[in-house]
This record gives sequence, C-alpha cells and structure tokens, in this order.
Amino acid sequence: MFAYVARQPIFDANKDVFAYELLFRNGEDNCFPDIPPDEATSKILTSTHLSLGIEEITGDKLAFINFHRDTLMYRFPTSLDANSVVIEVVETIGVNDAILAACKHIRGLGYPIALDDYDLDGRWDAFLPFTSYIKLDITEIPHDRIAELIPKLKAQRIKVIVEKVETSDEFETFRTLGADYFQGYFLARPEIVRHRNIGPSALTMIDLIGASASPELNLDEVNAIIQRDASLTYLLLRFINNPLLNKRHEITSLKHALNYMGEVEVKKFIALLALANLSEGKPNELLQMALVRARFCELISILLKEREDPPTGFLTGLLSLLDAMMEQSMTELVKKIPISERVKSALCGEPNLLRDCLEAIQCFESANWRGIRRFADKYGVKQTLLHAFYNEAIKWARAMNASARLAS
Repeated sequence: MFAYVARQPIFDANKDVFAYELLFRNGEDNCFPDIPPDEATSKILTSTHLSLGIEEITGDKLAFINFHRDTLMYRFPTSLDANSVVIEVVETIGVNDAILAACKHIRGLGYPIALDDYDLDGRWDAFLPFTSYIKLDITEIPHDRIAELIPKLKAQRIKVIVEKVETSDEFETFRTLGADYFQGYFLARPEIVRHRNIGPSALTMIDLIGASASPELNLDEVNAIIQRDASLTYLLLRFINNPLLNKRHEITSLKHALNYMGEVEVKKFIALLALANLSEGKPNELLQMALVRARFCELISILLKEREDPPTGFLTGLLSLLDAMMEQSMTELVKKIPISERVKSALCGEPNLLRDCLEAIQCFESANWRGIRRFADKYGVKQTLLHAFYNEAIKWARAMNASARLAS
C-alpha cells in the first residue's frame, strides 16, 4: 500500500513545532476531493496506508489525525500509539449518544481528543469534559468571541489551537490573547516592515551560497570566503563528517570532500550549511521546510531530465524561504546572490519549470490535491511518484536538519 499524505505544522507560542496535522488521501482516484476529506482519512487508515509509519512523517512530534464517524465507532484509533497521536474529531461527524460514548471510551484508553473547527454549538458541550484540544478557525469566528472563549476553555484545562493564522500580526494578536498553539502559514511570510539587516556574517553566507551555485566549484574562492569566518571550515567538516551523511571515511579538507563526495554533493552541502547559518535565530521549521522543498524540487527536476550542475532544482527549493528568514523581499535578495537567472525567476514567481516544481511542493504543504494533479498532468508524471518524492523529501530533510544542527 502507498501512503498519500500531506503534513501541516502546529506551532507553540515560541514558534517551535509542537505537532503536525496529517492529511491522508486514498490512492490516485480518491487522492483529490472527490469524497469528503474525513471519509478519505478513514478509508486510508483502515486500508493500512499508514505503512509508511507516522514517525517517518512527524519525527518526535505529535500527529493530529482527522477521524470519520465509522472509524471512531469501530475504535480504529486504538491501533495507533496513544503517545504519538491526537484524535481529531471533525465538525461534520454528526453528534449522538453513540459517537459520544465512542469518543469517551477512546479518551479513557489514553488518546487525547481534539475538536476540529469548533463552532461554539451546544452539541459539543458533552465532549468538553474529556477534550484536550479545541481548534478555532480565526476566519470563521469573530475575534472578540475568540477573546472571550479562550479563557473559558483554558479554565476547563483545554488547550486552544487557532487555525488559519496567515500573518505575523495575527500570530502576535492571538498569542497575546492566550492561545496555546497556532496553525497557518504565518511562519513562511516575510515580515518586510522589520527588514532584518544583512551583516558581515550573513554576507559571507550569501557569498558561500553564490560560490556553490557556480557552474564550476572554485576551491580557491570557497576557501577565501571561508577564511573570513574561522569557524566555517570547522562547521563544514563537521557537517560532512556527520555519521548521518558519511559513515565510512573521515573528510579532512574541502578538497578531500570534493574528491570523495563529488562536486555536486559538496555544492549542495555548502549551500545547505550556509542557509542553516542564515536562518539562525528563526524558527527551526523554516529550515526544515526549505530542506523538504530542496529535496523535492531536486527529485522532480532530475526526473524531468534537468541534470544540471549546479543543481538548480535543489537551490530553488532551498532558497525559497530566504525572504522569510531575512525578512526582506525576494526580489531584493536575489540581486545579492549570484545564482542563475532561471532560479532567480522561479524564486520571484515568474513561470518556468523550476517555479512549477516549487508550486508543486507548496501544494503538498497546503494539501492542495488538485494542484498536485495539475502538475502531474502538465508534465506527464505519475501522481504516485510525486507522493513518493514528498515522503522521501521529508525523511531526507530530517537527516539533513539534524546534521546542520550538530555542525553548528
């Protein structure tokens, strides 16, 4: 069986990832919204499509999973690890005594219960005594009502998750109101108003990315850049020698790395390490998202015969959140980095194959199944392969992120 899955992060008040909401679909026919999403989740779970393993998708974070009426009635969630999942009860479930009893029983077995898209209707009152989380859609409920509701729910020891948080201002507003967790795309939106300065260290990292994006890797140029920051050589060697990447040979110099690993891989490592340092002080999920995008875009571009050096698909995905990291417009940032015009165009939203690859991974991030189908149809790619690439990208990004953190 094959796992069609998208994941969306849920952040805490410090902008660290607390959990991921997992969104499943049932094969190519049901991968897109031809059936209700909650029903699709039930079908995919009961068909053992979780063979990929929740831990492969979420790492050590909780997984919020929507459950349809039938799966709750048959107690299917009890086949999952109660320490790893939160049972999300969707608003369309249809409340009656039987479903109430099923949810209460599941909670009694140790599974946290979340009410999705809570609409303040009295039919949910009986659930509140055993509910751990409530999700509030800030686009559906007036903000003054949410302000009144948050302290009442917290008084009942219910954690509040606000959804559809799209801007940093919205995040700050609801954090001030006392919301516990936040879901939305606010993290990936650049805060242009604040305009993070590019200091000498950041310029060094940008130069390093530029060197890694050159058609030929100039070792003398790379060494000259690294010499501006004495710690960079140490960080780079630690990164390349990390057991997650290199289990056989100790790499003692950049030249050694080039001979052992190959120029393309070294270029990717240099760009990755530079971006990891540029994202310092920002939430780790930004780097994680950039790594998933990088690997996904690389796999797609290779499939479509874009075997370029430097790997433009990888660079496009890796740099796609640079504006959010640096809090500047992408148009201004690409002027400072000597990357190819195709990559610059893609990053700035101009149509080309690389931009299509980037939009495809963004469709996964937002569970936009129709967008994924459009990409598959346009380039004659099997949808199963796109999902396989996304799963592979998540696993690869986890390993790379761990290596970058260990190196820095």
